[in-house]
Amino acid sequence: MKDSNHIENKDEYKNLKVNTGVAQPSSIDDNAVSRFKRVKKSALSLDDYFDGIRKGDRSILSRAITLIESSLPKHQVLAQKIIERCLPFSGNSIRVGITGVPGVGKSTFIETIGLHVISKAHKLAVLAIDPSSERTRGSILGDKTRMEELSREDSAYIRPSPSAGSLGGVARKTRETIILCEAAGFDTIFIETVGVGQSETAVHSMVDFFLLLMLAGAGDELQGIKRGIIEMADAIAINKSDGDNIQRAEIAKQQYINALHLFPLGESAWSPNVITCSAVKNTGISKIWETVNQYINFTKENGYFSKRRNEQSKYWMYESINEALKNNFYNNKLIEEKIRYYEQQVLENNISSFVAARLLLDEYYFKD
Repeated sequence: MKDSNHIENKDEYKNLKVNTGVAQPSSIDDNAVSRFKRVKKSALSLDDYFDGIRKGDRSILSRAITLIESSLPKHQVLAQKIIERCLPFSGNSIRVGITGVPGVGKSTFIETIGLHVISKAHKLAVLAIDPSSERTRGSILGDKTRMEELSREDSAYIRPSPSAGSLGGVARKTRETIILCEAAGFDTIFIETVGVGQSETAVHSMVDFFLLLMLAGAGDELQGIKRGIIEMADAIAINKSDGDNIQRAEIAKQQYINALHLFPLGESAWSPNVITCSAVKNTGISKIWETVNQYINFTKENGYFSKRRNEQSKYWMYESINEALKNNFYNNKLIEEKIRYYEQQVLENNISSFVAARLLLDEYYFKD
């Protein structure tokens, strides 16, 4: 059927014909908008949050995690109450930290092993720390895009969170998010870090198993590896072991095995494995997951698993105290008034940084 609105269908254009096109749907889903507005308007009580989390309601779980990430005092009060209610129902998962050098393929690896994990009837939560801009504090939060197939699975939940400039991109909020995810019924938790660096210490303090992803054929295989990171690793996986890179991956594997022999066994008495894999070709993935389970069983049998969990709980108690003290200091009205003055004094070289800090602390402690 000709479309009379097109000039090409006039008689003078005898060899042209433009048919009526298919009507395009609106780019905005009115039903989704109305649902979003209802959710935004409805305030949830503590019982609503708790009941929703325990039932596995992902929308309510996400909203509760947003409260944890919020810096508003009223949100923090409610968030802590939710955590307290959920705490008795947490602790029943396997917590795995995954890190690696930039370009190692962490997101692809997590998606591949994540699909393998849920195929074994597990429920998986992926807490992906997205790097924030140091300038704007903004974040792409693109892990759901990179893990498109995994994000569609009912047994998987992906929560990208901005690092917001915190040390290495992980902090107490991730630890608290783990508690909510466990209370929601997720028996496996993956924590992805932004990359090799200081963040690994924070991740190591909240997981049971620490996996280091590495590349082969990228120069000196051991050049960029710090002793501390290797000592933390419970297994090293050499990713992208496919095609022409298989031989290089095997050489790198032997180099890492030799390097690990230089370190004494850790307190867990576990000897770290080195495994080659390809997330794209799905090779070596099942072996890595078997290694995780072997480690969990091994450390549960020798008592290290529960001991480490207790040490982590104590560590985060002190971290919470430190953060609360810091927040209380900077949110103090008197300090807010004085800090700019002392900052200017430092900039003008009238006093040293250390003297300014001591004077501010004196103002804070002796404010009464």
